[in-house]
Amino acid sequence: MTTTTTPDRRTAPPRAVPDTPGRGTPGGFAGAIASEWTKLWSVRAPYLCLLAGLAITGVFTYYYASIARINGHPIQPVGNAAASSAVLAQFAVVVLATVAVTSEYSTGSVRASLLWVPRRHRVQAAKALVAAVVAFVAGTTFAVVGTAVAWVAFDGRASFEAGPSLRQVLAVGLYQALVAVLTVGVAFATRHPAGALSILVTLLWALPSVLLGLGGPTLADVNDHLPHGSGDRFMRIGAEAPYAPATSVLIVAAWAATAHLIGLYVLRRRDA
Repeated sequence: MTTTTTPDRRTAPPRAVPDTPGRGTPGGFAGAIASEWTKLWSVRAPYLCLLAGLAITGVFTYYYASIARINGHPIQPVGNAAASSAVLAQFAVVVLATVAVTSEYSTGSVRASLLWVPRRHRVQAAKALVAAVVAFVAGTTFAVVGTAVAWVAFDGRASFEAGPSLRQVLAVGLYQALVAVLTVGVAFATRHPAGALSILVTLLWALPSVLLGLGGPTLADVNDHLPHGSGDRFMRIGAEAPYAPATSVLIVAAWAATAHLIGLYVLRRRDA
C-alpha cells in the first residue's frame, strides 16, 4: 500500500506596502502636504485669485502714490503704498484659502481626504501650511510689484532705502500668510463659502471701517487689536502705534491661532 504525500505549502508573509504611513512615502504629514498642494493647483481658482491680487495691488499703489504726489503729502517710504494696498489685496488670499477648504465640502471630496489622512488635525494643518506658504510668496510678490509701481507714481515724493523696503516686503508676506491661516480656520468652522467670506469681510474690512469712521480713542484702540489694524502697524513705516511691531505680529498670530483651533474643534466634532 502506497501513500501519497503532498509537499508543505508555506504561505509567504505579506509584503509591506511602501506607502503606508510611517513606513515610507507619501504617508504622514508630508503626504498630507503633498496632497493639499496638488489639490490646490488642480483648479483655476488659485491662479485667478493671485492674478486679481496682483492687479488690485498695481491699481491701488498707483492711486495711493498719485494722490500723495498731487496733494503734496510729506515724503514717506515708498513701501507704505504696497503695505496700504494689503487692505484690499488680502481678499485675494482670503478667497483662495476659503475655496481650498469649502470646495471639498461642496463636492463631498472631503470624505476622501479624511480617509486618506484619518487624523483630522493633519488635514487642517496641511491646508493651513500650504495656504500660508502660497500667501507668503504671493504677498511678497504683490509688495515688490506695488513698490515698483508706486515709485514711478510718486515721482520723487517718496524715499527708498533697501533695508526698510525689504522689511516691508517681508512684513506684507507675513501678514498675508497669517491671514491665510485665519481664513482656513474660519472656513473649517463654517464649511460654507458664503459664511466664511461674510465673517472674514466683516472682521478684516467692514468692522475696521466702521470703527475708524465713528472715531474716538476707544474705538481706535479696538481697531488696533483687530487683524488688519494690527497688521498695518508692522507693515507700514512711520505710523504712530501704541505698541511695538513685534507685538502687532503676535496679535495677528493670536487671531490666526484662535481661528485655527475653532476650526479644528468643529472638524473633530462634526461629521464630514
